[in-house]
Amino acid sequence: MKYLNILLCVLMVLFAAVQYNDPDGLFWAVLYLIPAVWAGLAAFRLDTISTNVPTALLLGSVVAGAIGVVYFWPTAPGFWRMEVWWETETAREGIGVAIAVMVLIVALATVWWQRGKAT
Repeated sequence: MKYLNILLCVLMVLFAAVQYNDPDGLFWAVLYLIPAVWAGLAAFRLDTISTNVPTALLLGSVVAGAIGVVYFWPTAPGFWRMEVWWETETAREGIGVAIAVMVLIVALATVWWQRGKAT
C-alpha cells in the first residue's frame, strides 16, 4: 500500500501542476493537492494519521469529495469517451474529482488496514 500511495500522491501533484494555465486553476490545484497530502501521509506517516482525529478528518475529506463528485459529475453525453472529455472541460473536471475521491478512499483504506493490523 505504501507504494500505491506514493504513486497516487505523485499523480495528484501532477494533476495540480497542470492547472497553472486554467482560469480557476488555484481551486483545482487545491482540490488535487488535498488527496496528494493524504496519500503522502498514508505512505510516509501512516502512524500519525492512524489516530482518531486524523482518521476522522480523512473520512470527512472522503465525504466532502463524494459531495463534490455529485456536484461536478459530467452532464455531457458520453463523457467517458476521449473525444468528449478532450473537448469538454466540465467532463474533465468531473472525472478529476472522481479520481481525487478514489485516491482519498485508498488512503482511508490504508489507514483502516493499519488500524486493523494493530489490534
